[in-house]
Amino acid sequence: MLIIAKEPVPGRVKTRLTPPYTPAEAASLAEASLADTLHAALAMPARRRVLVLDGRPGPWLPPGFEVVGQCDGGLDERLAAAFAACRGAALLIGMDTPQVTPALLAPALGPDGWHDCDAWFGPAADGGFWALGLAEPDPGLLRGVPMSTSTTGAAQRRRLTEAGLRVRDLPMLRDVDTAEDARRVAADAPGGRFARTLAQLSRTTAR
Repeated sequence: MLIIAKEPVPGRVKTRLTPPYTPAEAASLAEASLADTLHAALAMPARRRVLVLDGRPGPWLPPGFEVVGQCDGGLDERLAAAFAACRGAALLIGMDTPQVTPALLAPALGPDGWHDCDAWFGPAADGGFWALGLAEPDPGLLRGVPMSTSTTGAAQRRRLTEAGLRVRDLPMLRDVDTAEDARRVAADAPGGRFARTLAQLSRTTAR
């Protein structure tokens, strides 16, 4: 299992949350989102768990993960490189969906996850995607796909089907990009670190 992430440093993460949040507050939300994602991954029956990180590990990283650095280049190149380093089926998720749960990932990582299936695809509400699984991690399936657009998800899924892959879909999730996204995601997962961090920031702001 792969998690691609950026070190939660103020001014480098979740910049679309500022305003209303300060860069430090946005970084704290990013850290909480990443921590929720990593703990969900720990609960899954993966043979390896690899954090593909832009930056350095911090106290938010629990035991049980290998850490590798991201390569240079655009997001498509960085995703492609993450898959290129894998041997055997791999599922990649990002750090922007703290509402992810083992139950949501179970179809792809369960014992029958790859039966009559070549790829898993998790669409995002903003038109991107939050999860991508490949039975055979071919980096060419990602290179050249336009990233960070409202049609990225459609383009990536089309790349898979045009390659003749049998694709199964995971549920649609919302990425945390804006303050409204943060509120909605926290409501979907009220017991997580992300929701608690957002509630603390909201109480501070209200004072």
